[in-house]
Amino acid sequence: MKKKSSQSPLPMPNVSTGRAIARRQFLRGAGVMMALPVLDAMVPAFSRPARGAETKNEAVEAAHGNPPRRILAVCNNLGLLPENFFPTEAGRDYALSPYLELLREYRNDITVFSGVSHPDVDGGHPADNCFLTAAPHPGRGGFRNTISIDQYAAERLGNQTRFPSLTLGVNVAQGQRSLSWTGAGVLIPCEEKASEVYRRLFLQGTEEEVSGQVRRLKLGESIMDAVAGQAKDLQRRVGARDRERLDQYFTGVRELEQRMSSGQEWERRPKPKVETSQPLDPNSPRAYMEKVRLMYDMTRMAFETDSTRFVTLLLDSVSSPALEIEGKNLSDSYHNLSHHGKSPDKLTQLRTIDEWHMRLLAELFGGLKSVREGNENLLDRSMILYGSNLGNANTHVTTNLPTMLAGGGFKHGQHLAFSKEHNYPLPNLFVSMLQRLGIESDKFASSTGTMRGLA
Repeated sequence: MKKKSSQSPLPMPNVSTGRAIARRQFLRGAGVMMALPVLDAMVPAFSRPARGAETKNEAVEAAHGNPPRRILAVCNNLGLLPENFFPTEAGRDYALSPYLELLREYRNDITVFSGVSHPDVDGGHPADNCFLTAAPHPGRGGFRNTISIDQYAAERLGNQTRFPSLTLGVNVAQGQRSLSWTGAGVLIPCEEKASEVYRRLFLQGTEEEVSGQVRRLKLGESIMDAVAGQAKDLQRRVGARDRERLDQYFTGVRELEQRMSSGQEWERRPKPKVETSQPLDPNSPRAYMEKVRLMYDMTRMAFETDSTRFVTLLLDSVSSPALEIEGKNLSDSYHNLSHHGKSPDKLTQLRTIDEWHMRLLAELFGGLKSVREGNENLLDRSMILYGSNLGNANTHVTTNLPTMLAGGGFKHGQHLAFSKEHNYPLPNLFVSMLQRLGIESDKFASSTGTMRGLA
């Protein structure tokens, strides 16, 4: 039986006169305090902005018996030399570009896109935070991000695995950059140590550690119970639009509690055992490529053990020094090289770096294809999105983004070429990916539908 809160009711507004509730208002009870969302009743009626209609997208379960589908989204925030990446021909019979030649073995597993971008996502380097959100104008004052595709999917399907998602990074400027953002527009920090990812995925804690984590999860379970009486009273006293907003807010809190309860169950389940030992983390940010390789390995192992189905990986090339690449002498930082000014020496060094990116992708694709899952392989069941927020790092343009999608059960082996002057919305690809997961969604960010030409 639920305990009734001893706290006195909150002062409610006179809805007919538009008298406002204080913005810093809370529901209190049984040792918890829960902040309220912004309501119309918290601001005078004359200052309220108009609200547009809101839609809800609901997840549908995949057919029973089918292996799950997954997403790995990778952003290299300095992109690739466009002249070496983009094919010169469209369609299925396109000639491979110099970079794509390094992926020849996986030609039929990849679709290459040109002439795509996020509408109104500008600002140069800050656009990397919007690679998976498509939130407009990230460089402007007062910018607030929106939910990223991985978190959108994790909110609907993340309870099916031990970890709803993983947010990874290489040489990331912590607190400033991430690919993963919550529905409230809050940055999710990147994990940069492969050893820590391995520990979370595969190393079981002691009984004391597990019990401690379960206790911490339990502490948050009764938030709605503690404030239930005040919540109902509040809903009766506000207007219809505020009731709708409160209902959405409280539903989100309940879903969080359900995920916390599910987390308790996962804490008690043994973690999967793998033959690979815990990796050693490179000490220097110059060991960039080895860090990338290790994060690809962690992703493959996470997918193979179904520990999570949604992974993002930010390759923060902007924050990387001169890279160590075997047999090569790179003289300048990655960022400075990207501003090559057509210097032959800098272009040669950049091509070396870009080619290594392609080689590591080939390793990843090969590793995923080597793992059988039902009648398919792990690459068939995993959507690997690789791209950048910059179409050309030398000029900071955020159009014509170098983008490719591998695996996921799509019919690949083509170059989908759209207008370089009037770009096609990249969020349309996100809608296609969400639908492939089994999520009923016909809209994400600035999308106008699904990705045309992708079957």
